[in-house]
Amino acid sequence: MELETALTTTRTVRKRLDLSRPVPRKVVDQCLRLALQAPNGSNRQLWHWVMVDDPAVRAQVSDLYRDGLAEAMARSDMRNPDPAQSGRTRPSVEYLGEHLHEVPMLAIPVLKCDMRGMDVFMQASRWGSVIPAVWSFMLALRERGLGSAWTTVHLLRERQTAELLGIPDGYTQVGLFPIAYTLGTDFKPASRRPVEEVSSWNLFEEVPSRSG
Repeated sequence: MELETALTTTRTVRKRLDLSRPVPRKVVDQCLRLALQAPNGSNRQLWHWVMVDDPAVRAQVSDLYRDGLAEAMARSDMRNPDPAQSGRTRPSVEYLGEHLHEVPMLAIPVLKCDMRGMDVFMQASRWGSVIPAVWSFMLALRERGLGSAWTTVHLLRERQTAELLGIPDGYTQVGLFPIAYTLGTDFKPASRRPVEEVSSWNLFEEVPSRSG
């Protein structure tokens, strides 16, 4: 797969995850080896990746995810102000919640640090040391016919998830990523606002949306 194709067609995948096809550990290990080549702050490599393929553990993680999802759905600050966009994404989000326990593998990257109480500089440094690796991981999955989605609602049950998975104090969970082969590989570039609306040169300038 050409790099530009991978960059423009690696989508958040929920409804098109193949729940019936096993995911070999060796394939995911290949993706992780590529992901670990990503840049990270001072090459400290503070990451650890908890991969979950045991059905019983997956089911327990999924229960916590659904609890968090229900809480997130009820929060007014989580509602999309665009009704059309919400109408497209909400059914997909709900579908993943209902079927998460059926997804062959879950990945929960963690960072060896506790970001609560850190200033903006330290938080940015820590996130900047793992986001490139996670994105590389998702690109590597895409190249091998697998898909994923960056989800965070289980973090509303962060402590329970840490206890379930044996994650020690002092670690921060980055997100939860379902991993499965995709139903078809014909993903297309998404609709995005033009570059001119979301960028400015030298000074910040907010450009009104043409549709607004």
